[in-house]
Amino acid sequence: MSAYLDASVVLPAIKEEEASDAVDRFLSDWPGAIVVSDFAAAEVASALSRFVRMGHLDDVEAAEFLAKFDAFRAQTSSPCDLHAGDARLASTYVRRFDLMLKAPDALHAAICRRLDLTLVTLDRRLARAAGELGLSVLVPEG
Repeated sequence: MSAYLDASVVLPAIKEEEASDAVDRFLSDWPGAIVVSDFAAAEVASALSRFVRMGHLDDVEAAEFLAKFDAFRAQTSSPCDLHAGDARLASTYVRRFDLMLKAPDALHAAICRRLDLTLVTLDRRLARAAGELGLSVLVPEG
């Protein structure tokens, strides 16, 4: 079985956060493959850019975290491309108002559906919605 990491899990793997210990334990204990999509990679870069805009990191620190992410991704995970069908399915998911999904989260769910991956996220709303969609979901716990 393979696990798909969204950005909420990748960030604490490369940058010390409250959830870092739980994420580190998950990564060391997971017996299968790890997948990080190109989309999740873009979200990680976007989050680091937001930290710079907010003054929580400077350019040099953000670049160091990006380098750490690139090394993490290369050493720990397999990449996966986005397909046009992922966007179409994500659109279907966000039209289900009961799920309260944002488009990026719906895209992660759609990728997991297509590739039959376990979604690993710290986002409780995404975890709940993915479970309602019948996806396998794991939330690393402290």
